[in-house]
Amino acid sequence: MPSFSIQNFGCRVNQAEAFSWAEEFELDGMRLEEDPTRADLVVVNTCTLTAGADRDVRKFIRRISRLNSGAKLIIAGCSIDGGTLRSEDLTPEMLLLPNAAKTQLPARVLSPLKTRAAPVAKPLRSRALLKVQDGCDLRCTYCIVPSVRGPSRSFGREEILARARRLIAQGFREIVLCGIHLSSYGLDRDPKDSLAGLLGDLAEVEGLGRLRLSSLDPRYLDDGLGGLITGSPRVCPHFHLSLQHASDRILKRMGRRSNAAGYSRILERLRERSPEAALGADIIVGFPGEEEKDFERLRGFVAQSPLDYLHVFTYSPRPGTRAASWPQVEDTEKRRRSALLRMVAEDKRRAFRERFMGRELMGIIIRKGAQGVEVLTINYIDVLVPSCSGRPGDEVKVRITRVESKLTYGEEAV
Repeated sequence: MPSFSIQNFGCRVNQAEAFSWAEEFELDGMRLEEDPTRADLVVVNTCTLTAGADRDVRKFIRRISRLNSGAKLIIAGCSIDGGTLRSEDLTPEMLLLPNAAKTQLPARVLSPLKTRAAPVAKPLRSRALLKVQDGCDLRCTYCIVPSVRGPSRSFGREEILARARRLIAQGFREIVLCGIHLSSYGLDRDPKDSLAGLLGDLAEVEGLGRLRLSSLDPRYLDDGLGGLITGSPRVCPHFHLSLQHASDRILKRMGRRSNAAGYSRILERLRERSPEAALGADIIVGFPGEEEKDFERLRGFVAQSPLDYLHVFTYSPRPGTRAASWPQVEDTEKRRRSALLRMVAEDKRRAFRERFMGRELMGIIIRKGAQGVEVLTINYIDVLVPSCSGRPGDEVKVRITRVESKLTYGEEAV
């Protein structure tokens, strides 16, 4: 039985694509191999969002070529469209697939391998990832994604509902909705659709446990959508927003067409409507033109906001974007500011977890290991439990018993 391994770089959409590929591979008789150096087939789902991502992709390709020279390598996605791979990293035997050809990947793999159908697939992940949208119509000055992913394209609602029903039938208790620009779902359809409409239909699917949303653009988060996601018992109380900054001057340079006052109103409404939700944000530090006053405005905004955690990205210029040609902030200063903001984020994350000391929360078993069982609660707290009766993917109730700087501990509640 041939084996496969998938190495993902970058966003949730890449993870959702890999989830779908793995299902097709396994149902056709291939075996999942977690160690890519031992697999017969290695798929590299690439990311070219930053120069660092490009380096990581090239490093991984070189490593696998050296340690598993007999494997069939497929290099797919944004690094192909972005043209960032170097000739010395590639060989004629590798199959290169741009984003537009990703849907062909299973067929291109399975036909030559002549695999046999397997009755049941072993899930790649404990939670199902469902891609509902791809591409982006916006033109943020730091972002290469529209150039490599193309314009926004939403899948039809019936197709998504059918896929969700299949995932539920396979036993998944949580479905994560993914999109490059998830908030714009349906605006490219004829007739137009909306994320709120899709969520309303998904929430009615029989047997659904919960839906979790990937990153949301606050510019598209109106009262209707905000009320739906905070009011539905089917939607996890965990909302992650692509804020990027809180200085209006820097937001304008980023091409974001938003402002800190609007962000504050959105966050306050989310907190008011869903007091126990985890509120998170993407933040870019050290963007070209960011002065100390801009950074301090950002740091103060975060400290005073209802945000519970941050994903802090230190800006690195991406060739092909407008911002890459602008005068850059010194690297040492970018690192200093990033470290300061991460300290604020760590304090807020710990304070959020401490709010739930002694409380019981529902969650999904993510994995079992030598150190215990990892459970992800509906409001995005990773809890380490000594033992648990369920299996990965099962729903479980946990009681939080201890909070440390990095880890949260608990026990199964019965």
